[in-house]
Amino acid sequence: MKIGIDCRLFSSNFTGIGRYTYELTKNLFKIDSKNHYVLFFNDPEFHAYVPPAHNVKKVLVNARHYSLAEQIKFLRALNKEKLDLMHFTHFNAPIFYFRPSIVTIHDLIVSFFPGRKNKSCLKKLAYNIVLKTVTKKAKRIIAVSEHTKKDLIKILKIKSEKISVIYEGIGEEFQKVKSAEILEVTKQKYGIDKPFILYTGVYRYHKNITGLLKAFKILKDKFHAPHKLVITGREDPYYPDVRRMAHDLGLKDDVIFAGLVPEEDLIALYSCADLHTLPSFYEGFGFTPLEAMACGTPTAVSHTSSLPEICGKAAIFFDPHDTKEMASTLHKALADEDLRKRLIKAGLERVQMFKWENLAKQTLEVYNTLLTKA
Repeated sequence: MKIGIDCRLFSSNFTGIGRYTYELTKNLFKIDSKNHYVLFFNDPEFHAYVPPAHNVKKVLVNARHYSLAEQIKFLRALNKEKLDLMHFTHFNAPIFYFRPSIVTIHDLIVSFFPGRKNKSCLKKLAYNIVLKTVTKKAKRIIAVSEHTKKDLIKILKIKSEKISVIYEGIGEEFQKVKSAEILEVTKQKYGIDKPFILYTGVYRYHKNITGLLKAFKILKDKFHAPHKLVITGREDPYYPDVRRMAHDLGLKDDVIFAGLVPEEDLIALYSCADLHTLPSFYEGFGFTPLEAMACGTPTAVSHTSSLPEICGKAAIFFDPHDTKEMASTLHKALADEDLRKRLIKAGLERVQMFKWENLAKQTLEVYNTLLTKA
């Protein structure tokens, strides 16, 4: 059978959906030599990608996400291949594609947090049309957590039996760096001269970085924590607001904005941080707490959305809307040595549940089930 996979978000820095697509295809082709696969790429990933097996073909489409080309040019490329099944790894797909398809839904964040007020009504309307159309037409929907499944049922009125929950994974590269020299060099590279708390991710509103800054201010003033706060991640439209708040709170010298760091540096930062935190209002899955756990670092996260499901008893939780509670929780996670030891042990055990090989195996089962019914 001939299966297509949307690899337009296949990313060289392997974040988010790019990581998902990379790991899915890498592990899928290790276990399936029977089906034939067609991978649809944009530049420059198309030219960089080398098909790993005889049953894998790549196609250049150059159709940017959320564009007219996506609806016309990408549709033309899909129809030309006459696929038995198409896997859209994100919901942004041609709405007039009528052959059998499945779609992975990572979250419904935009349904809860539409973004900045100046985002056009037309864009919001287009988002809703594409999301509803693609999920309605899909033969199966893959949700990355039970929480995302519940959101799909509640918001889009999708039947439970149409949704398969398949957890994402954490790569084996995420493990504690034991070299003191590497850790010291990494800290020097980013100007870290004190113990620190680590946040990694984007600056968008739902990530609640402003709430974290307010809690960090309380942590410094009330609990006299010697720590700095290190924030890593690509700058986005919300970055100036966060930077301004850090300055207004008098935290300019205590917050380090490290930018988007290479993966090897990120792993080293996880390894030498005293604590990782994720103060998000909403997460469809939540990679970063698991990455911290894999590197032997305790994590304090919001008691919201998918995070209790994903983290289990391997994290300490707080209400992201209550900055005083957040500050107290961060203090406890830093000061209580018995708690820290329990979290580290539980975290190393917890991450064993999340393997990319399992995702590929379960996704292949979905493919084969649908192809058998075809």
